[in-house]
Amino acid sequence: MMDLRILEERLGWSFEDDLLLRQSVTHRSAAGPNNERLEFLGDAILNFVIAAEVFRRRPDLREGELSRMRAALVNKNALAAIARGIALGPHIVLGSGELKSGGRRRDSILADALEAIIGAVYLDGGFEAGRDLVLRLYADQLDRLPEMEALKDPKTRLQEYLQGRGLELPSYEVEHVSGRAHEQTFRVVCTTDALQQAGEGLAGNRRQAEQAAAEDLLGKLGASTLGGAGNERH
Repeated sequence: MMDLRILEERLGWSFEDDLLLRQSVTHRSAAGPNNERLEFLGDAILNFVIAAEVFRRRPDLREGELSRMRAALVNKNALAAIARGIALGPHIVLGSGELKSGGRRRDSILADALEAIIGAVYLDGGFEAGRDLVLRLYADQLDRLPEMEALKDPKTRLQEYLQGRGLELPSYEVEHVSGRAHEQTFRVVCTTDALQQAGEGLAGNRRQAEQAAAEDLLGKLGASTLGGAGNERH
């Protein structure tokens, strides 16, 4: 594990209680107190702060749209991207099994650790400290909130594209699964006979591979939109 003072500098917060920071970056696979409880707390703080910011910044959005916007910002992929931006991975403490399997690069582990850090900052400095951390981490994303159309997942956008033209819905087929049980890669093909086109997608699970295939087909149809909503956290 790297020097946690480096991580504190990137977070913009110096801990009074160093044990909180150490626990926040300790995965359950490692010995000693882990970050699961802190993750639970950080998740709640993150959702509230982001909800309040989206509510303030986008007065044009209805309730359901606000929920979709928040979900796009706090999903696993978004959190993992922020965690990589502050080089969180090398600071995470893992058990030997997770370490050997590349756990420090895994989206779920990165996302959980980041939420745990938010919870730890809240316990160390109070709600304002936790809120300020979230706003620092999300400064870029909040300054360029996407339009609602961009938050629709690729499968939904493809379905609406085809329905709007009176065409049949696409079909998705898993053509190949490779890798060991806990590191599988799915190859999915998305086809629509009416357009005689096909999209291909590769991902670590079938759902994500289907989304990638739909995005690929949308691109071939000239209907791709940047900035999909990604995966829900839980």
